[in-house]
Amino acid sequence: MLTRRHFVITTAALFSQPLALPAFAKSSPGESQMAAWDAEVTPAGYDPATSNPWGLNPRFLPRLVEANSGLKPGDIHVDAVARYLYHIQNDGMAMRYGVAIGRGDLYEPGTYTVRRKAKWPHWTPTANMIAREPEVYGKFADGVEPGPSNALGSRALYLFVGDRDTYLRIHGTPLPRSIGSRASSGCVRMVMAHIIGLYEQVETGVTAVLYPGEDRITARS
Repeated sequence: MLTRRHFVITTAALFSQPLALPAFAKSSPGESQMAAWDAEVTPAGYDPATSNPWGLNPRFLPRLVEANSGLKPGDIHVDAVARYLYHIQNDGMAMRYGVAIGRGDLYEPGTYTVRRKAKWPHWTPTANMIAREPEVYGKFADGVEPGPSNALGSRALYLFVGDRDTYLRIHGTPLPRSIGSRASSGCVRMVMAHIIGLYEQVETGVTAVLYPGEDRITARS
């Protein structure tokens, strides 16, 4: 896992109040619709440790590993070099997942607070994304309704600094083959079935630490 010196936990303001739906959102999907989508993106007979219809490197499948001592249960740590997300458990262990991170300098290491969670979220690209790649994101400027083809996928954890939304997310992706790479516009991507499992274990107010991609960190497999 990550070296001890990279696990310096800093204090962040904790917020848990839900935020309003985006202005463009027509509606929020009902429970039956969300359950149907969950089933659509979850393999039949799903076993997190072995199911792999996405053709991932097996090391990116969810795995319970030993955590470094002194880490706060519930917090999230992202190793940007090994492309792992660790969710710290109460028993000195951590659930490890494979992720994709932002391309080049779009990835923003730092210490954040998970202030909001959403199932099958709405999505709209930021103004910077549209300005940077208008041919890719311009057509989505009015927002995208939830569903399996939505860029945020099945679940999203919203990262804040204090009360400021950074527009960085830990979220599902309709492009699971991107896991293990630098592929996003800054967010941390996960396989949709994987983040469905993680989502239920994460509470709002926990800390998410995104470590620098350029640091040479050795992950213990």
